[in-house]
Amino acid sequence: MMKMGEMWTQLGSVMASMMFAYAMFKQFFPDDLGNILDKYTKKLVGYVYPYIQISFDEYTNEFHKRSEVYASIQSYLSTKSSTRAKRLKAHDVKGSTALVLGMDDNEEVTDEFQGIKLWWASMKSASKKTSFSFYPEYDERKHYKLTFHRRHRDLVMGSYLDHVRQEGKAIAVSNRQRKLYINNTEKGAKWSHVVFEHPATFETLAMEPKEKQSIINDLLKFSKGKDYYKKIGKAWKRGYLLYGPPGTGKSTMISAMSNLMNYDVYDLELTSVKDNTELRKLLIDITGKAIIVIEDIDCSLDLTGQRKKKKEKDEEDNEEKDPVKKKMEKEESQPSKVTLSGLLNFIDGIWSACGGERLIVFTTNYVEKLDPALIRRGRMDKHIELSYCCYEAFKVLARNYLDLESHELFETIERLLGETNMTPADVAENLMPNSVTEDADSCLKNLIEAIETAKEEARKKAEEEEASREAEEEAKLKAEKEEKEKEQSAKDEVKCNGTSAKEGDVK
Repeated sequence: MMKMGEMWTQLGSVMASMMFAYAMFKQFFPDDLGNILDKYTKKLVGYVYPYIQISFDEYTNEFHKRSEVYASIQSYLSTKSSTRAKRLKAHDVKGSTALVLGMDDNEEVTDEFQGIKLWWASMKSASKKTSFSFYPEYDERKHYKLTFHRRHRDLVMGSYLDHVRQEGKAIAVSNRQRKLYINNTEKGAKWSHVVFEHPATFETLAMEPKEKQSIINDLLKFSKGKDYYKKIGKAWKRGYLLYGPPGTGKSTMISAMSNLMNYDVYDLELTSVKDNTELRKLLIDITGKAIIVIEDIDCSLDLTGQRKKKKEKDEEDNEEKDPVKKKMEKEESQPSKVTLSGLLNFIDGIWSACGGERLIVFTTNYVEKLDPALIRRGRMDKHIELSYCCYEAFKVLARNYLDLESHELFETIERLLGETNMTPADVAENLMPNSVTEDADSCLKNLIEAIETAKEEARKKAEEEEASREAEEEAKLKAEKEEKEKEQSAKDEVKCNGTSAKEGDVK
């Protein structure tokens, strides 16, 4: 009888021989021949192997758009993984006391449907990208593989896959957390995200009630307008321009819109977008039920295309620098090449129809600086001015901060707000108690004092501006008078010279 040690020795020799034979095959046989052998080997195995396999890739096209089917399968399998998988991934969800468990890479779980058994496997592979770089990049690809017996083909194709999609979508909706996305400047995924937890709502937003209700009605109508937009032949999107002085609640308005609509927020930083092509790729990767935000768009880019030319560096200095460092500096110093045309196409061009149920929100402190083509109706459908605090907005803030519906000082505050410009942010700062000993009366008195101070400062500033304007006008009039005197003096001199010349001729 063969001993255990001898058996392992012979097994090792056989494995080594097989590896050597495989290495020789790969070395000396052409790739085309290998492909042909692989093709017919799989066909031969197919005659005796009774199982069918279907792969579902995470990304389905060259623009790297995440597959909705893959996301549905991921949600569906999350309920199976926690009880059936041996290797799991765990992550926490804010606001939840339990961990969320998912299937680890290269792990397999079983599923049952109408008495049949199926196997799901999570696969992951990495390949080096074929591009010259000092830092090689690896392209990670994930996919799910479904395996089932071929006699169940009709049931799987007809009912099971639809069941997985519907169940996965329902699970995703029940577990959905709103997210705040930012476009990446590093290589890899286009968007990074955190959980969006801003508490602002339209109830707490300091704004004139009628205007506020008008915005709410507009948003709700949009959310139910899928069939209407299809009927009129427009992409299911809507643009909002929020403009006004700093501190008037533009960012808070965006948070309130997200909380009302239950939409994710995509904060697009234009200065980190390389060119128009990258901008389109970012757009494609944005899901539905999203608010795309470009804040302070007047400061984001020079959208007229007129950029200051950078000074060229000395060639000798560049040659002396380390090539890796020089390449990194070149990439970092390269300005964004996003153009006005590219941004307009992003808003309402052909590419804007890739996906639906999106709000596009621009904010600016200086609406007069923006190109009219950028904010015309049809691109920015609704223009919302967020101005200084009015009395109705103050009452909302008083209710939020002090739980007050009325007070004897409200009449004084109403009069002062009608005479003075103060932003809601400044009003809120004065209404917030600075210590546990401060009560509503002291906060309202602080606000009155702050408004009176602002009123006095505004009066002094107006007087200074008036004085400066009068001084400029006086200087201008003086300069014009001196210019006229010089012209008159020149004419008199010419006239005098002419008279002298005539007298000389007569003599």
